[in-house]
Amino acid sequence: MHFLKTLFWVMVAVIAVIFAFRNWMSITIHLWGGLEADVKLPVLLLIAFLVGFLPWFTLYKTTRWRLRRRLEAAQRALEEERAKAVPARIETPADPAADPLQIRSPSTLS
Repeated sequence: MHFLKTLFWVMVAVIAVIFAFRNWMSITIHLWGGLEADVKLPVLLLIAFLVGFLPWFTLYKTTRWRLRRRLEAAQRALEEERAKAVPARIETPADPAADPLQIRSPSTLS
């Protein structure tokens, strides 16, 4: 599966490079105040993509981070509640003769 993912991204990169070489032409952008900017077409498309992509990517990452923190807090609270609900274990002594409450069979009393 990792190989297929790598192959996919290599193919996307090759297609992007071929597109950039075939469309490497200057585009004039008319800005405010009579300013003009000459930008290569692939660079302009990359900037437009990043302007649209980065806000949503940032929102996705922050939402995921916030939800992960809430989940970790809920898991910690659940573990604390489970620890409270489990009664303390009574340790049994290793030596049966040391336990006065243990019932002994008649054969061991003699």
